[in-house]
Amino acid sequence: PPPANVGRAPGPPDGGWGWVVVFGAFISIGFAYAFPKGIAIFFKEIQDFFDTSYSEIAWVSSIMLATTYGAGPISSILVNRYGSRPVVIFGGLLCGIGMVSAAFCTSILQLYICVGFITGFGLALNLQPSVIIIGKYFLKRRPIANGLAMAGSPVMLCTLAPLNQFLFDNFGWRGSFLILGAILLNCCVAGALFRPIGAATVSVKSQVTEEGKDALKEEFTKNAMEMSSPTNIPMENKIEEEGEKDCCEKINQYLDFSLFKHRGFLIYLIGNVLMFLGFFAPIVFLAPYAKHIGIDEYSAAFLLSILAIVDMIARPTTGIIANSKWVRPRIQYFFSFAIAFNGTCHLLCPLASGYTGLVVYSVFFGLAFGMVCAMLFETLMDLVGAARFTSAVGLVTIAECCTILLGPPIGGTLIDTFGDYKYMFIKCGAVMVLAGTFLFIMNYYNYRMLAKEEKERKAKQEDPKSVRTENEGRNNWNKETAQDGPELEPLKEKQEGLKKEVNGT
Repeated sequence: PPPANVGRAPGPPDGGWGWVVVFGAFISIGFAYAFPKGIAIFFKEIQDFFDTSYSEIAWVSSIMLATTYGAGPISSILVNRYGSRPVVIFGGLLCGIGMVSAAFCTSILQLYICVGFITGFGLALNLQPSVIIIGKYFLKRRPIANGLAMAGSPVMLCTLAPLNQFLFDNFGWRGSFLILGAILLNCCVAGALFRPIGAATVSVKSQVTEEGKDALKEEFTKNAMEMSSPTNIPMENKIEEEGEKDCCEKINQYLDFSLFKHRGFLIYLIGNVLMFLGFFAPIVFLAPYAKHIGIDEYSAAFLLSILAIVDMIARPTTGIIANSKWVRPRIQYFFSFAIAFNGTCHLLCPLASGYTGLVVYSVFFGLAFGMVCAMLFETLMDLVGAARFTSAVGLVTIAECCTILLGPPIGGTLIDTFGDYKYMFIKCGAVMVLAGTFLFIMNYYNYRMLAKEEKERKAKQEDPKSVRTENEGRNNWNKETAQDGPELEPLKEKQEGLKKEVNGT
């Protein structure tokens, strides 16, 4: 057997190389979240080049976002099988290939495939492993590490928006896509920083597992030779049943479908699916809207930078407020307010006629967007608990990718139909206000039901009458048994005689 200290799993270092890993996660997460929003700078020019409608060009971002969210469970399975480093490196290669291929596209359908599916899937392979690797390197300082890594999203958006406009002015959209493909290859460098932790433990465990398998195989072969063929048949059926059981357990490990019986999870799922119908469309169409009302390209791109800067400040601030003793016990209400506040900003956006009004809108939009993003996963963990959180995230992202896919194209259809952007903002605002109101009312109902169930459970435990009734019933049963004892004595003697005869035979 191996020494005791060799097989022991090393604890998270909470520092050291872990900070380099955080820097790599900062890059990967930043590109995964910010790139689908920053690429909207090119939409107006691509739309004119291919002579397409607003709804058709909006499918590019929609497919990319939906693929990034929907491929989350696939990314988790690959990380569990191969580790974070190779998955992120492969994802970076896919991102680069997708954007370089998009530079040579001759139709909008080819853009859907190259930018939407290939690049979106590459971004999905960057996002999930980056979150997982931080949990392996940090325990006590994990909130700080996660906060620094998640800050990559607004920082990258703040940088990409003016950079994309600069690239377009100098190289056109095709040249810009080539350069962006090369920039996205930095995700491979970020993945190379994700050094595996606890490799020695894995090798020892695998060695012990292989030795155990060999011993079991020898024992099984020996037993099979001693047993007759009719006895082997049920043994083989048992092995097949165990194999099927293992397969079901592996599927259930990633997607726990029993969550659909969880009241709080269903409330969260319905509210978020409705919310994402209007969550990303305003970001996608903000810069094109500014250009539409006569604002120059760099000022339009700067609106996204303003949104990202405010978002950068809003996320940690919201986390501190949500962690306070006043908000933490009822964080679901705070999350509902953030969604409704986001929708109110969109409803008031059509009132902003000039650049100053759009700057004010971008500030409040960045604040509301940061509040929602900061609590998006925290509220889910508050409902289902840490043990079922991984499965819950997988199921939520699969359900959300449908409305993420449809949100921007529906907004584009409204722009094409009415020839005005204000109807798109009104639609997004109304949907989000409705989602926030739904979550507020249903969470109030959920809190009331949880309090009622807890009260009934305590009353059942502390009620002396029910305990006394159970004890009396048990005593009566014992008395009846004792009274029936002499009557059943002849039957017992007869039963003992039969046992003796059987043993003699």
